Amino acid sequence: MRKIAVILSICLLYASVVLAQGSPLVNKIEVQGLKRIEEGAVKAKITQKLAVPVSPERTNEDIKAIFRMGYFEDVKVELEAFEGGVKLIYIVREKPIIIRIDFQGNKEYDDAKLKEKISITPGSISDTVLIQDNASKLKGFYEEEGYWLANIVPVTKKLTADEISLTYQIDEGSKVKIGRINIEGSKNLSASKIKKVMETREWWLFSFISSSGYFKKEKMETDVERIRNLYFTEGYLKVIIGEPRIVLAPDKKSMTVTIGISEGDVYKVSAVNITGNTAYDAAAIRKNITITPGSVFNKSLLEKNIQAITGLYSEAGYALTVVTPDLTPEDKDRTVVVTLSVNEGEKYRVGRIEVSGNTKTRDKVIRREIRFDEGELFSGSKLKRSYERINNLNYFETVDIVPKPNYEKKVVDLEVKVKERPTGMLSVGGGYSSVDKLIGTVDITQGNLFGRGQFVKVKAELGGKSSFYELSFKDPWFQDKPIALSTGIYNTNRDYTEYNKKAFGFFVGFGKDLSEYWRGDVSYNFERAEIFDIKSGASTIIRDQEGTKTTSAITPSVVRDSRDNYLDPSRGSRNALSFTFAGLGGSNSFIKATADSAWYFPVRDTAFMLRGRVGYARGIFNKTLPLYERYYVGGIYTVRGLGFGKAGPLDPATGEAIGGTTELIFNAEYIFPLLTEMRLKGVVFTDAGNSYENLRDFKRLRYTAGAGVRWISPIGPIRIEWGYNLDKKPGESTGKFEFAFGSFF
Repeated sequence: MRKIAVILSICLLYASVVLAQGSPLVNKIEVQGLKRIEEGAVKAKITQKLAVPVSPERTNEDIKAIFRMGYFEDVKVELEAFEGGVKLIYIVREKPIIIRIDFQGNKEYDDAKLKEKISITPGSISDTVLIQDNASKLKGFYEEEGYWLANIVPVTKKLTADEISLTYQIDEGSKVKIGRINIEGSKNLSASKIKKVMETREWWLFSFISSSGYFKKEKMETDVERIRNLYFTEGYLKVIIGEPRIVLAPDKKSMTVTIGISEGDVYKVSAVNITGNTAYDAAAIRKNITITPGSVFNKSLLEKNIQAITGLYSEAGYALTVVTPDLTPEDKDRTVVVTLSVNEGEKYRVGRIEVSGNTKTRDKVIRREIRFDEGELFSGSKLKRSYERINNLNYFETVDIVPKPNYEKKVVDLEVKVKERPTGMLSVGGGYSSVDKLIGTVDITQGNLFGRGQFVKVKAELGGKSSFYELSFKDPWFQDKPIALSTGIYNTNRDYTEYNKKAFGFFVGFGKDLSEYWRGDVSYNFERAEIFDIKSGASTIIRDQEGTKTTSAITPSVVRDSRDNYLDPSRGSRNALSFTFAGLGGSNSFIKATADSAWYFPVRDTAFMLRGRVGYARGIFNKTLPLYERYYVGGIYTVRGLGFGKAGPLDPATGEAIGGTTELIFNAEYIFPLLTEMRLKGVVFTDAGNSYENLRDFKRLRYTAGAGVRWISPIGPIRIEWGYNLDKKPGESTGKFEFAFGSFF
C-alpha cells in the first residue's frame, strides 16, 4: 500500500507540474534525511538524469533500488518547481542502529560462546532479515549440540529514534538423543550395512567424547547422499531415499529417526563407450577401465576408473582433463549404457610455486620436498607425492597444495599452504615397573631446529635398575646437499636378573635418496660394553661374556618406502634390508643381517597391515656373538602378549631369556577409526614369531592375538595394546598390557 501511495503521489505531482508548465525538466536531484549513509551511495542507485523530463516509471524503479540497499525503512519522493523545471527530492528514513546485543535464558553456553555463532554485531543496521537469520544460526548451533527443542526469539527495543537494543530470548530445552535409527524398505541391503556408511549414529556410552548421537541436519543430508551412493555402488540406479522422519519420545529426551528407502532393481552394464579422446586411442584408455559389460553397475568402481583416466592424461601434462560419465538406463531389460565423455583440454606446465603459512619452517625445507621444477610438464602423481613428502615431515598440522591454472599462459601455479604445529617437546615424568622399579625421565626433542628441518634430542632416563642417557642430532640435508647426516652419543647401565651391563658408545651415519622411494644409508658405531656381576648358576653363554669388550661396526642398509603417511599409513609399503659387519678393530667380531617388509592395504576408512621380519647373526673370526646383539623376541615391537625375549632360547637353569642368533616374526593388523575427530583408532592383531639358536628350528613359532587403541595425540603417537598368549607355557602369563609412545608398529 505504501508503494502504491508513493507512485500515486508521484503521478499527482507530475500531473500538476505538467498542467502548469508542460513537460518539465529535472534541473536538480536531492537526497534528504541521511545521517550515516553517504549521499553518493544513494545517488548511485538513481537512474533519473538531469536536464531530461521527469519519468514516474524511472523514479519508481529508483525508489525500489534504494529500498534494496537495506539501509532504509521508508523512501519517498517529492517534486518542487526549480529554475524553470523541477527539483526531484528523495526523502529517506534510515533504519536504526543496533547498539547492544544481549542473550537471555541461556544456561549451557555463555554469551561469549553464542556471540561467536552469529554474524550480527553492535553497530549493525536493524534489518529484520539479518536479525532473523542470526536467530536461525543460534538455533542451528543448539541443534548441533543436541538441543533439538531449543527456541530462539529475537526481541528489539527502541532506545532512541535512531538506536535499538536486540535481545535473543533463548529457551534451550533439554538435549534430545537419537535413541534409534530405523531403515525402512531396505530388502536387499541390511540396515547395519546402511548405517555403517552414515556419520549420524545412535547415542552410546562414549557419545560425550565424540559428540555423536545427536541429530544434525547438515550431517543427515550428507548421510542421505552416502546411502544413495551405497545403492548406486550396488547397482540400484533407481533408488529413492526419502526425507528422514523424526519422532520424539513422549518424554522428549530421545528421538527416533526413520529413513525410508525404495530400492528399485539392480542394473547391469550393457556397454562402455568412450568419446572425445584424441591424445590417446580407445585401447589405451580402456586399460584403465575395469567396469565391464555384463557386470553389475558400480558407481564406486566407475569413479575409480574416471580417476585412472584423468591420471593417465595428467601424466602427459593435461592438467584440466575432465571425464564426464553419462548413464543411459534401459528399464525394460534393466541395463545401462555407460558413456565416458573425455574433455582433454590442453597441456599445462608448472608455473610459479608459492609457499605460505610457514612462520618458522624455512621455504627451502618445504621446497626441497616438492617433486616439480618450475617449467616442467604438470603431473598428477608428482602433485600427490609432493603432498605426501611435505606431510611426512611432521612439521605441520595441515598441508594443502592448491593448483591455480593460468589459462592464457597454459601453466598451473601451485600454492603450498601449511599450518605449523609444535615440533619441540619437553617431557618430564616418572613411572614404576616390576623390572625397573621407580623410573624418572627427561626428554627434550626438537624435530625442526631453527626451522631448518634438523632434529636434536637430549634424553635422560633413570630407574631403580637402569639408566640411559642420549644426545643425538640429524640433518636430512647436510650442508644443503641431498645427503643426511646423523650422529649421537649414549651411555646406558642395566641390571639384568643374571648379570649387569654398562655401555658407552657413539655413532655417525650418512644417507641419500637413490630414487623417489629408494634410500641408502651407511653408519658407523663404536661401543664399549662391560658384562659384570654375573650371578651364580648363570648359563655358560653368559659366563663366557664376562668382562669389557668393544664393538667397531659398519652397517649399510637400503630401504624402499612408499607409505602414504609415516605416522598413520593406509597404503604403500616399507621394505628394508640391513647388514652389520663388526670387526673393524674392537674385540667383538660378528655379522648381522635383517630383512623387514611391511605392507598396507586400504579398505575404505580402514586398513590391513601385513609385516614379516627375518634376521640372522653369528660371531666371526672365532668370536662369540655378544649377548646384546642377539635377537630377543617378545614384547610390543615383536610378538605382543609375551614377555621380553620369551619367544626364544631361555637359560636352562633360570628360565631367563638369552636371545637367539636368528629370528622370524610375522604380524597382521586390522586398523579402523574409533573417533575420527580425535584421530583415535582401534586395532586387532595376530602375531607369530620366535628366535632360535639354530636355523633348523625355524618352523617353531609362538602365537598371540589381541587388540588395542592408537592415538595420534598432539604430543606424538600413543599406543596401548593387550596381547593374549595363544600357546601359554608353564610360568607364563595369559596375556599382557603394553604401552608405547613415539611411533606405531
